[in-house]
Amino acid sequence: MIRHVIIGNGPAGVVAAETLRRLDAQAEITLIGDEAEPPYSRMAIPYLLMGEIDEAGTYLRKDADHFAGQRIRLLQGRVAAINAGRGCVSLSDGSVLAYDRLLVATGAHPVRPPVPGIELPRVLSCWTLADARAIAASIGTGARVLQMGAGFIGCIIMESLAARGPQLTVVEMGDRMVPRMMDEVAGAMIRRWCESKGVRIRTGRRVVGIVPAGEALLVELDDGETLEVDALISATGVRPNVAFLDGSGVEVATGILVDGSMQTSVAGIYAAGDVTEAIEFGTGRRVVNAIQPDAVEQARIAALNMAGRPAALPGTFVFNVLDTLGLISASFGQWQGVPGGEAAQLLDEAEYRYLRLAFDGDRLVGANSIGHTEHIGVLRGLIQGRVRLGEWKTRLLANPLRLSEAYLARGIAAVR
Repeated sequence: MIRHVIIGNGPAGVVAAETLRRLDAQAEITLIGDEAEPPYSRMAIPYLLMGEIDEAGTYLRKDADHFAGQRIRLLQGRVAAINAGRGCVSLSDGSVLAYDRLLVATGAHPVRPPVPGIELPRVLSCWTLADARAIAASIGTGARVLQMGAGFIGCIIMESLAARGPQLTVVEMGDRMVPRMMDEVAGAMIRRWCESKGVRIRTGRRVVGIVPAGEALLVELDDGETLEVDALISATGVRPNVAFLDGSGVEVATGILVDGSMQTSVAGIYAAGDVTEAIEFGTGRRVVNAIQPDAVEQARIAALNMAGRPAALPGTFVFNVLDTLGLISASFGQWQGVPGGEAAQLLDEAEYRYLRLAFDGDRLVGANSIGHTEHIGVLRGLIQGRVRLGEWKTRLLANPLRLSEAYLARGIAAVR
């Protein structure tokens, strides 16, 4: 009987465990998580803070007996080290667990910038259910709140905070909002939208100091501005959880390096989700693509290979859709464009609508979109399908809104 051990019980870990059980009714499957709660989705935490769900609503599987029914053992603990030679993992409590196949799906952790005062009690993160409880207890109507960071995760957190009715200021060190997802035009549009909703935005600024001010915090920015706030939310990005891999032989750059089968540099050890640095679709570069759909697909591929069913990931596809206070934006693939590539742009500032298409030859390789939700599926299909547009490229350069026609003419034909 083969022994599968999965480190990390987020969406990737759960999907891998369930896939393994479907493939092998007899295997021993252990799913390790280091939080007291049942496996849950971090992406559901904003909905919890907005009051749309309760804590149980964040759970990945609603039936309390789900994992027992699948004969998946849930183990609470923190893995301290992996001994690949002996085929075992050591937990921080001193216990040792043997494996035949191992999946690392440990996700990521919030990064706090090295700012004096960053460890003060009223400086909070928004990553775990424990964090959500602290925010719910600290932030309500009228509270003065400063958030550091306006990237993809930061904007999701911002929306959940704004729903609680505080006086909210957001500070982003980049020159625009969501700088790793949106170009200058789109980032400026999202900023203007947020400001119209009552959120103060400071881009190109950073927090340089935090000191207690009675029951509040006094926050200093690098331009000399000071703000007194009741709470500060740190949302300045995340980093893969890889420290415990020291000495394991598993090769790590920013994240764990994996091949198309999701196997690491050590035979029998696989990785999936936000902890991985996989090969990007269309470019061949290695990237950490921390989005849940990609994480669960990586987990499915890893599980197939762990069970002896060869499968390969065609490449991690960078694709983000963001709801910022009701404004829907999206980025796809190489949205920045490629050297020598052409681009088409359509802009309606008054209606908060923007569409920019990036081409490499006659292929669409990336896009930014705001407000054009009807095109999201078509954009993904054309880019991920590497569809040759032929004469339709010229038509899209003249009118980017003809995307659906282009897909019907070229994309579906390519699938056939």
